[in-house]
Amino acid sequence: MEEPAAPTLRATWKKSAIGYSADKRATITSLGFRRLNETRELPDTEPVRGMLRKVSFLVAVEGEPWEPPKRARFKMPRTRSNKKHSRGH
Repeated sequence: MEEPAAPTLRATWKKSAIGYSADKRATITSLGFRRLNETRELPDTEPVRGMLRKVSFLVAVEGEPWEPPKRARFKMPRTRSNKKHSRGH
């Protein structure tokens, strides 16, 4: 008799990890992603679900809604200094 297939999750890497912390990039790598928009079938286990939750803003899981991260609506303008440069000019 054959054993029933283990449940899997289909995850797609949607957003680049550039600019995020090294542990987020390492999580993407440990999930087995190599390229953006790559889809992988991952085992439905607690550790894998935890990794997907950690990078949920970068990865879309089939059957669950995915929204790209929202950018800040209003940015604070950078204040410029009135001081002269100390380069001797």
